[in-house]
Amino acid sequence: MTSTLDRDTRTDLSDLDLARAEFRDQLVDAGLLVRSSLDGLYGRSGVFEDVIDVIDTAVRAAGREAHGSSAQRFRFPPVFPRESFEKTDYIASFPNLTGAITTFTGDNRAHAELLAARSAGEDWDHFLGSAGTMLVSAACHPAYSMLTGDLPAGGTTLDVYGYCFRHEPAVDPARMQAFRMHEFVQVGTPDQAVAHRESWIERGQSVLDHLGLEATPVIANDPFFGRAGRMLAANQRNENLKTELVVRLYGDLDEGTAVVSCNCHREHFGHTFDIRTADGEEAHSACVGFGMERIALAMFRTHGLDVSRWPSALRPA
Repeated sequence: MTSTLDRDTRTDLSDLDLARAEFRDQLVDAGLLVRSSLDGLYGRSGVFEDVIDVIDTAVRAAGREAHGSSAQRFRFPPVFPRESFEKTDYIASFPNLTGAITTFTGDNRAHAELLAARSAGEDWDHFLGSAGTMLVSAACHPAYSMLTGDLPAGGTTLDVYGYCFRHEPAVDPARMQAFRMHEFVQVGTPDQAVAHRESWIERGQSVLDHLGLEATPVIANDPFFGRAGRMLAANQRNENLKTELVVRLYGDLDEGTAVVSCNCHREHFGHTFDIRTADGEEAHSACVGFGMERIALAMFRTHGLDVSRWPSALRPA
């Protein structure tokens, strides 16, 4: 079978990117992923989705162990209102990852001009305007607007699962433009938020252990944009607000791939969405996010591409 790697310019790729491209090609050749014309945008096979189900079963079991029936379960569309997006302040920190929905709202004349530009091979994007919606960048983002106001005394715990988009096309199959996150979010007092984050570091490690993955917790930071972003990243690391559970997909060629992220947001979302604790203070929040596709890829990398040869406890039904 002809590898898609043959279509890459090998001399332009580092050893790490060659390893990433080779893994991508193996997944495609095995029928687990379906390539598109864009890097980082894939279809998933039924077998891949079966593995996602195995992972989610383990994640949901950990959620029940941690929160019993107290976690409120929500599933949101992969788009949400621009007004809510702006309150997350994501555009300030990650403008390069953002995805906005545009649509045509013009009249017949404008439509004719659009078609003429298209027929001439010219750019026609400027005929489109904002649809008032944005692509979801983190699964928990659509949830905060419904919490505006006063929380119950014990705070609120959410179970949120959905597709996310981040514009970072790459040869690495673990860096997808569209992917799923299963999150458990705590919104309440500062102590509740910190306790949530800390408890899920160990619990997330247990989930990965159950799935047969060797993961290491590391203090990390988000990829904030620009000069001001470098300061934000440094503060995030210095204050230990983000811990990632990392699996080595490519041996010693890099420092590993984050598959679970445990984050403390402090009062950021409480302030921007006007969420208050029962005693009237700005609410703090924290979340743990399981990167479902990344965990699946780590399992294929660890256990092999043929799931029939996996340990019996991990095989899809």
